[in-house]
Amino acid sequence: MGKTSVTTGLASAALAAGISTLVVDLDPHADATTALGVQPGGQLDIGRMLKSPRKANLAGNVAGSSWVSNGSSNGTLDVAVGSAFTGIYDRPDLGRRDLRRLSAVLAGTTNYDLVLVDCPPSLNGLTRMAWSASDRVVLVAEPGLFSVAGTERTMRAIQLFRQEFAPQLAPAGIVANRVRTGSVEHTFRLAEMESMFGELLLTPHIPEQANWQQIQGAAHSVHHWPGDSAKNAAKLFDALLESLLAGQPPSRERRQR
Repeated sequence: MGKTSVTTGLASAALAAGISTLVVDLDPHADATTALGVQPGGQLDIGRMLKSPRKANLAGNVAGSSWVSNGSSNGTLDVAVGSAFTGIYDRPDLGRRDLRRLSAVLAGTTNYDLVLVDCPPSLNGLTRMAWSASDRVVLVAEPGLFSVAGTERTMRAIQLFRQEFAPQLAPAGIVANRVRTGSVEHTFRLAEMESMFGELLLTPHIPEQANWQQIQGAAHSVHHWPGDSAKNAAKLFDALLESLLAGQPPSRERRQR
């Protein structure tokens, strides 16, 4: 839960750090595209590019996030725009050729130091397509019974997918999101997650934040939203991004789901 919030939080941290970043919005709801303040234009959305991946001109069809101008930043934050069209690929029966579609679209991309792929919540074709194109997978889980159980199932699915399709893929870690300080249930589930996943449970955890929907609704970067709450959240995402990128080869483009 909250995968798009974490994706946009990491994108905000990357922009603040001067890391040239591309966000690929694979979710048919296109929430990341909206949150990143992308203005409609003539570019092809990612679904249309997936239809003809070898002919796709990714560089000519990305859209710049309005966060760059809103935050007076000289950094790069581009978006492969999401749309409902990607839903045609969100099936459980995609073959090996279809699973390589995103890899083909991203082939030869050299303009970015980091590529973040925002996926739908299912483990169907679009998520598996993202796994096939990625180096590492970031899982997002709330400290609740169903979310923790779902994360464990996803970890098993990743392992099976690695064996059959993507030996380069590895879990980057698990982000505990919407953590409520003082909740007995959340404290118990976080301890359970530490026991189950060990070092894969990343720190810091991301607390529940009352104004997060307001920040996203305004299509604004958390790093340039006023108030102490936003400043604290920005620091957490800075630390989380640093944790995720630690140990990554600097010369290789990093793609994370």
